[in-house]
Amino acid sequence: MPRFFIAGANFGSSNVSTVNITGADADHIRVLRMRVGEHLVICDGNGVDRHCRLTKIGDGFAECEVDETVPCPAEASVDVTILAGLPKGERADYIVQKCTEAGAKRIVFFVCDRCVVKLDAKGADKKAQRWQRIAEEAAKQSGRGIIPQVDVVLSYAEALDIAVKTELPLLMYETGDRVAMKDAMQKAGQFKSSAIITGPEGGFEKYEVDLASAAGIQACAMGPRILRCETAPVVALTAMMYETGNL
Repeated sequence: MPRFFIAGANFGSSNVSTVNITGADADHIRVLRMRVGEHLVICDGNGVDRHCRLTKIGDGFAECEVDETVPCPAEASVDVTILAGLPKGERADYIVQKCTEAGAKRIVFFVCDRCVVKLDAKGADKKAQRWQRIAEEAAKQSGRGIIPQVDVVLSYAEALDIAVKTELPLLMYETGDRVAMKDAMQKAGQFKSSAIITGPEGGFEKYEVDLASAAGIQACAMGPRILRCETAPVVALTAMMYETGNL
């Protein structure tokens, strides 16, 4: 069924019986050539799905009758924040799209020493807006109950500060003193939030790994292979989803 995210659309309570759709979403319904009586899912962006039936379609609006209100089954039991060193080209698009599909709650790009791309605040805002649109489309396609928030921070320190506010912050590193990611998750036991930190094309400087360790962030290995910067976040997130029973 077609899926629409309409934050705050007359969702005053779980007993709402009708939903009014306007703007771009109403235009999308017309583009899809949907007809009265057809079914769709409307999500408020907070993990609640409303299974609806179209009752009216007009110029710039549509009205739906709610048949059922249920929690979105696609949301994971653990909130995972992906923190990725800012890559060049379309690799960031890939990270946003695939990590949204795989279940990330939030995606943050950060600038560190080996990042090729350098941004100022204006450039960061512009890119974040683009990536937010990619996240929305991926959330619709994959049946998510939320749209992951996509942000850009301009320093590695800011990224670490975000990570340490989760219950299980992990940094993916290709060499040195590490533990297997699986062992780190099993040792942590039950956790409701986690951060996965991955590097840019050139990886991390040793001092950046040391800073993470000093902040209480565990360095982890993902096997003997060296993964590309756009592959590592997706693989690590998938491993976490599996280990926490979300696959």
